Amino acid sequence: MKDLKPVLKKVTEIEDLRRVAERKVPRMFYDYVDSGSWTETTYRSNETDFDRIKLRQRVLVDMDNRSLATQMIGESVNMPVAIAPTGFTGMMWADGEIHAARAAEKFGVPFSLSTMSICSIEDIATHTSKPFWFQLYVMRDQDYMANLIQRAKDANCSALILTADLQVMGQRHKDIKNGLSAPPKPTLTNIINLMTKPQWCMNMLGTKRRSFGNIVGHAKGVEDLLSLSSWTEEQFDPRLSWDDVARIKDMWGGKLIIKGIMEPEDAIMAARSGADALVVSNHGGRQLDGALSSISVLSDIVQAVHAEDSDIEVWLDSGIRSGQDVLKAISLGAKGTMIGRAFLYGLGAYGEDGVRRALEIIYKECDISMAFCGHTNINKVTDDILVKGTYENLKVGRF
Repeated sequence: MKDLKPVLKKVTEIEDLRRVAERKVPRMFYDYVDSGSWTETTYRSNETDFDRIKLRQRVLVDMDNRSLATQMIGESVNMPVAIAPTGFTGMMWADGEIHAARAAEKFGVPFSLSTMSICSIEDIATHTSKPFWFQLYVMRDQDYMANLIQRAKDANCSALILTADLQVMGQRHKDIKNGLSAPPKPTLTNIINLMTKPQWCMNMLGTKRRSFGNIVGHAKGVEDLLSLSSWTEEQFDPRLSWDDVARIKDMWGGKLIIKGIMEPEDAIMAARSGADALVVSNHGGRQLDGALSSISVLSDIVQAVHAEDSDIEVWLDSGIRSGQDVLKAISLGAKGTMIGRAFLYGLGAYGEDGVRRALEIIYKECDISMAFCGHTNINKVTDDILVKGTYENLKVGRF
């Protein structure tokens, strides 16, 4: 096997990993990751709004003994970052969820598995030694839902993530144009593109995990990819409401995270639901195009939760591509962050080594930037590290 150390030393930012992943991963799967809904306006603003926030440089401050270590819902983490749940992860790299989970465990950050993962809950439990988190999409089939939650319990998952913003599916133009489906459509264009991705093809030939491991063989009537397609079209439950949260929480019986909060009113509802954490997220710009960026609404949601005198933790997802983005989110009141595309680029580029490199990059950027801002402990960072006027008016774009 090729020694990747010399190659990875030259990978200095997440953008480097993105470029390699774009070259190595088949077009339909790369585009699935690197796209947003409709015009992709929200997808782009998730990143550009982070860029608008400026940091204050402080000097002649003792920068020794720095630490990014903290806790997320009571779990110790080496930095306030968790791997977000992402569908189709195992199509970026063969057995991709296993590779990402291993990298996260070794680095000391949480890993979240999606309902729509290629590798199953049991696969991750078998190939890791620490508890991971499981993300739940609510389906109409109540028996399947109960069984899915029980499987997560049996795998010793330490938290359940309820995704609240996928009752209906946002349209992503690239997926339609690429013929992304289950199973993928074997168009001439796709076949030609696959022929240019030899490493990806060889890796896929070496695994049997090519379908949705949490669904196929577990949901009634779903025994292969052909039956899966019609099942998923019918099963996402548009009736999901706050009334269902208590029921799901009771079924689960453990720590609950609600992902997809973008408004203070919904943050208050999440706090009152008894959830342990909420994630400020617009699904990476993949659902409601034209919505605000996640970072632009973070402060309002933090204030709303504080006004409730609630212990619920506020995290941020969508748009994080660097350690500076993590630092900015923490400075505006987030207790943790989640990364999706940043780790997926690493996975598509170099498998487990690429995910580890993505985490290393984010850690180093956050650590050094925190020092330049005059802090040595991530738990003590506040908005005093930010330049006034560069973050207060993000929602209306006044600068």
